[in-house]
Amino acid sequence: MPAPFRALLGERCYLTVGENRCIDVLTAEAFEATVQGLSDRVDRGEVELSRLRAVTHNASVAAIDRQGRVKVDERLRSYAQIELPSKVLVAGSGGRAEIWSAAVYAEEQARTDLALARGSR
Repeated sequence: MPAPFRALLGERCYLTVGENRCIDVLTAEAFEATVQGLSDRVDRGEVELSRLRAVTHNASVAAIDRQGRVKVDERLRSYAQIELPSKVLVAGSGGRAEIWSAAVYAEEQARTDLALARGSR
C-alpha cells in the first residue's frame, strides 16, 4: 500500500471483491458502511442478494506490514486475475483504495477512455 493509503488505513484493512475485477481495500468503518448500504439496497429491491453475499463472503481482514505490504488471499487474487508474481496497481477511488492486476486495469482504463471519448456518462 502506498504511504498515503497506509496513513488512512492504519494497521489493518478489509479486502473484498470490487467492481470490474478489482479488490476493494476499506477501513473497518467503510466496510461496515458498505455492507449496511448494500443490505438496505437489497431490502428495497435495488440490488440482488447475491451482490451482498459476494462482498461479505469474500471479505477478509488483512494486516499491513511496516513496508506497506498486504497479503491477498488466493480467492481474491483469482477474482482479480492477479497471478504470482505479477505487477499490481493500487489506485484511489473515492473513499477506498483498489488493487488491480496491471493488465486488467489497462483494459478497464481503455474501456473508460473510449466511453469518455464517445461522450458516455
